[in-house]
Amino acid sequence: MCTVSPGLISTIRLASRKSVLGLGRLIAYAAGAFGVGVASFALSHTLVLSMIFLSVVGFGSMAVISSSNTILQTIVDDDKRGRVMSFFTMSFMGTTPFGNLVAGLVADKIGPQNTLVIGGTVCLAGGLFFARRLPAIREDIRPIYLRLGIVASK
Repeated sequence: MCTVSPGLISTIRLASRKSVLGLGRLIAYAAGAFGVGVASFALSHTLVLSMIFLSVVGFGSMAVISSSNTILQTIVDDDKRGRVMSFFTMSFMGTTPFGNLVAGLVADKIGPQNTLVIGGTVCLAGGLFFARRLPAIREDIRPIYLRLGIVASK
């Protein structure tokens, strides 16, 4: 049986977009979906539901990473792109071992199920916080989008 990963579907869908407009909102929704998916997976006792929730996690994860990457590469000047992308990569790949260590320590104290519920809740809160800040972020990015011709001036 051949299946296609929701993360792959998310990435292909993002690659087929014609514009970066709307990716900020997608990041907020995807982060929220990721958090809900992780917490729901932790609470699930059914294999089929667990697989569905993990599909939501995969979709949300890839959507957040790919959308963030796309926006960053769009708004950063060419001569600074390598440095910015190295920080971006370090924030995802370089901090993972530390997060895993903390999650392991917490899971040892309160259990893996509770740790995942807390982690999912924090991700959901992060998505909500990002959504709340999105209008201010858009205002900061607007001059760059105007300069690049992504949006028209009013």
